[in-house]
Amino acid sequence: MSAQPSTADLFKAERIGRRRLVNRLVELAATAAALLAVAVLAIVVASVAKRGAGAINLDFLTKPPALNTGFGEPQPSGIADALIGTAIIVGLATLMALPIGVLAAIYLNEFAPRRLSAVLTLALDVLNGVPAIVIGIFVFVFLVSGHGQAGWKGAFALGILMLPMVARATQEVLALVPNSLREASLALGAAKWRTTLSVVLPQTVGGIVTGATLAVARVAGETAPLLFTSSLISNEIDTNPKDALASIPMFIFTSAEQADPTLHEQAWGAALVLIGFVLVTSLLARAFAARSRQRLAGER
Repeated sequence: MSAQPSTADLFKAERIGRRRLVNRLVELAATAAALLAVAVLAIVVASVAKRGAGAINLDFLTKPPALNTGFGEPQPSGIADALIGTAIIVGLATLMALPIGVLAAIYLNEFAPRRLSAVLTLALDVLNGVPAIVIGIFVFVFLVSGHGQAGWKGAFALGILMLPMVARATQEVLALVPNSLREASLALGAAKWRTTLSVVLPQTVGGIVTGATLAVARVAGETAPLLFTSSLISNEIDTNPKDALASIPMFIFTSAEQADPTLHEQAWGAALVLIGFVLVTSLLARAFAARSRQRLAGER
């Protein structure tokens, strides 16, 4: 005579079945969301590549914009000045924001009192949400008005945008370091600053580089701050940050407003170059982070 299943067993089986169904539905929803995000990226990249690939050639990358007067053969035109200007402006912005952001994150996570850390972290979050055009107007009022535009002023505006992103990314990575590592170092007699410098920071290099790369990728395409700080440019290649420097976002913005279809194609080409720059920097950051993790794993 077979035993009949109890009510509790039936309820348990029904509950497990419902949990499996819910788990499966959530997995499908997450997969669909991921595929949707990848599909949007693929559509954007494919659209830009389709419209801008025809403009990319050696002259486009190595020549400055040409001043065609309508007489004679048209001169080769490119974005060499914008490439160099973008590299200088973004490089200066990184030099401004990276050390300050990392040091601010170290102070907030390792040394600041809890209440002060909460207030300053909230301030960083608010600064991270400030629109780029507001930062551009702020820099214009205090640095550009009455003094003229300059590449370093554009870099300063982009550095303000980068600062909260670098600081918050570094904070998140520092928070993942186990407290047992800090306690072990302090128990051996090391000072807190030495513990932070020699024990905590080496564990976070990959995360800091990744956060800095994401910040660079964001500000590299910002147009609004540069419109107020570094847009009055000539058609010659200039590397002096005291002068207003050309940039890829400004080139895209000004070329897209023109009626010439050639300039429209060049704007799409410049956008494709900018996407390629973001892709290369992201891959380099991932490679560096992976190498850092392997080195730390080998040391252990």
